[in-house]
Amino acid sequence: MPHKNRTVASAKNFSFVSKPLTLPNGHRGTYLCVEHNGAAAVVPLLSKDKAILIRQFRIALEEYIWEIPAGTLEKNEKPEKCAKRELIEEIGYKAGIMKKLGTIYPAVGYSDEALHLYKATGLKKAKLMREKDEIIEPKVFTKVQVRKMIRSGRIMDSKTISAFAMMGWV
Repeated sequence: MPHKNRTVASAKNFSFVSKPLTLPNGHRGTYLCVEHNGAAAVVPLLSKDKAILIRQFRIALEEYIWEIPAGTLEKNEKPEKCAKRELIEEIGYKAGIMKKLGTIYPAVGYSDEALHLYKATGLKKAKLMREKDEIIEPKVFTKVQVRKMIRSGRIMDSKTISAFAMMGWV
């Protein structure tokens, strides 16, 4: 009888799952993985060489980091809708045009999370709708500043670096 996956713990948008597997080389074992709803992130562009980044406190690191707006997909939510929602929630802008840059898998060693990356242009001010547990400070940076911040390690977030690389800024 085949072994079934067993949920060890659950949260709103992901679960820790114990997976009994036989690997392609025949080795058998049980592995702990994160099953995730997926996420979307967006580079908000004010012009061809100016982007808005957010300085956000990240609980896992217990420090502030620079990154692009992002969030976890709600159940059955489309990635582009999530990216648009995060723009309003985190920086108070609506996107005129959204263009998909690509999809990355940021932690394939232990998670199936797919992170969908977008760029937004034609931004229009909207009512900021930040969540209570978000400590965020938006700031405008030029392409040259972003490149220097990535190279110096001031930007260390993988989704942010990936999105700017896909845009040719790195």
